[in-house]
Amino acid sequence: MLTALEEGVKGGKWFSLIDKVASVRVLRSSFERVKRNRGAPGVDHVTIERFEGHLKEELERLSESLLSESYRPQAIRRVWIEKPGGHEKRPLGIPTVRDRVVQGALRLLLEPIFEVEFAETSFGFRPQRSGHDALRLVVEHLDSEYTWVVDADLRRFFDTMDHEVLMTRLQERVSDGRVLSLIEAFLHQEVMEGLERWTPEAGSPQGAVLSPLLSNVFLDPLDHLLARKGFAMVRYADDFVVLCRSRAEAERALREVRGWVEEVGLVLHPEKTRIVDATLEGGFDFLGYHFERGRSWPSKKSLRRFKATIRRQTKRTNGYSLEAILSVVSCRSRGWYQYFRYSPGRTFLDLDGWIRMRLRSILRKRYHGRGRGRGRDHQRWPNAFFAKRGLFCLLTAYEQAGRPSWR
Repeated sequence: MLTALEEGVKGGKWFSLIDKVASVRVLRSSFERVKRNRGAPGVDHVTIERFEGHLKEELERLSESLLSESYRPQAIRRVWIEKPGGHEKRPLGIPTVRDRVVQGALRLLLEPIFEVEFAETSFGFRPQRSGHDALRLVVEHLDSEYTWVVDADLRRFFDTMDHEVLMTRLQERVSDGRVLSLIEAFLHQEVMEGLERWTPEAGSPQGAVLSPLLSNVFLDPLDHLLARKGFAMVRYADDFVVLCRSRAEAERALREVRGWVEEVGLVLHPEKTRIVDATLEGGFDFLGYHFERGRSWPSKKSLRRFKATIRRQTKRTNGYSLEAILSVVSCRSRGWYQYFRYSPGRTFLDLDGWIRMRLRSILRKRYHGRGRGRGRDHQRWPNAFFAKRGLFCLLTAYEQAGRPSWR
């Protein structure tokens, strides 16, 4: 298969893939990925640990059912989770472990087939590419005076992807009817929410292993269309911006985007889609960062989400030991810093002070005080007190790393 990927296949289409999807070796490799990603059980209540307890038998049973075409996906369990930095919620689909394993096997086989043709401006859920890569390209365009930005938002993209359009895209490269039927079966999986069940007519649930790849297959033609038209686009899954040199160019780009989106049955969010001059106050958000007047820092939503997490971990009624609290807070802060390390030092200085205030408030209550940590609490529990006990300091990490910059 690797040789064929390098040299191409006859007619540009792939036949006879089901035997590879059904290979016990491929299914085992897929399970290892499912295990690393952890995740909750689906409607059958089978956990990853329970599935692994009978792994050989489970994989052999899956392989046989795939080859005999008797395999049928189970319903997806739907839950609602809060959107980052807001009060809105979005649906998350949780397939069963067995279905995640089969979807993972499909992804292992299909991803390299489509990856070779994906546009260079696409970064989401692709091998050797990250959100930082996408953000760095945005900065490069802004530095090159592409400062008029089409800040686009696809309304409920994962719920509204047209199945017929998607299957047509897949059929351009895959001709194995059993593989295509298997993908269609996953697209039409029943959704179970509480005691209700229904079959979706469009979309691919967020949380399904195949959904990221399918989203890239669906949106890849838009990437190539804008590239042919000479526009600088940067996309991460369904989140994208188009950077232009003038407002007129940005308006043309938005017309191209809107025309393509309407053609494939998607909808641009009327309130969240806009044209922005990044050299002026206001700017735009992309992948958690805010860009404005040649600078970037965490967006308001990113800061609200981080603070909400720290608040939950630092309630004054928290009964855990200070060391345990510091460990949890440090773990969260360290992960947040790794993503937002390209922000200005002031961001970290302010957050460090706010976090220590939350911790002093806990200590103040434990010593029968009221209110937030303030005043003489700074002398009673100075910054060094927390540093000595292992609290991760955002500003220290930033300075020790040489004040990281996109440029």
